[in-house]
Amino acid sequence: MAARKPSLQLVPGLLCSPALFAPQVAGLADAADVAVADATRAGDFPTIARQILAAAPDRFALAGLSMGGYVAFEILRQAPERVTRLALLDTNARADRPEQIKQRHLLIGLGRALGVRAVQAALLKFLVHPGRLGDRALVDTVLGMADRFGQPAFERQQAAIMGRPDNRPFLASIRCPALIIVGNEDALTPVKVAEEMHAGIAGSRLEVIPDCGHLTTLERPEAVNALFLEWLAG
Repeated sequence: MAARKPSLQLVPGLLCSPALFAPQVAGLADAADVAVADATRAGDFPTIARQILAAAPDRFALAGLSMGGYVAFEILRQAPERVTRLALLDTNARADRPEQIKQRHLLIGLGRALGVRAVQAALLKFLVHPGRLGDRALVDTVLGMADRFGQPAFERQQAAIMGRPDNRPFLASIRCPALIIVGNEDALTPVKVAEEMHAGIAGSRLEVIPDCGHLTTLERPEAVNALFLEWLAG
């Protein structure tokens, strides 16, 4: 009898639909039962984590990108025994600074005035590598993800992000195998904050992907999938 494939729960970032992980859902299908979690239905991470845990298998590997990493920390707080391994992509363990909270309120106002696609367009230069801004297929995918959102879901996500704790003291409690991935040109969560998480999680592995911005799963899917396959098999 063939060994049962592990379950893998993927948690998207702000204004990111399941399309964020389309290359992983397809590329990892032979290695894992892959599901993309819904992180849009509540305005705080404890509730979002409970909702994801209620829908997830008893035991699973967990990966989150950007805001999805904040959700992953909360899932680990609530049910560490259920998470077999952890991947943190283009995220960080710090809470928002006051100036970041101010910027989030400005983006909420932009969304109310012009729609969430306009918010994603304004963020685009921070989301992908500067050299990929002319990649029409990639840009269309990133902008199209916002079309799945209404303003209420966007505001719920922003409220959750602004209310999150400083997770740096929590890092030392993480015991499962942990993989940290970051694009070398990530403008939102730069390499230094990935290095900070790596230093805080004992035995973690840090991988910096060259020529890549914030959305590693879409920008460099082959590199991310190769790392995921090693991580899942470890």
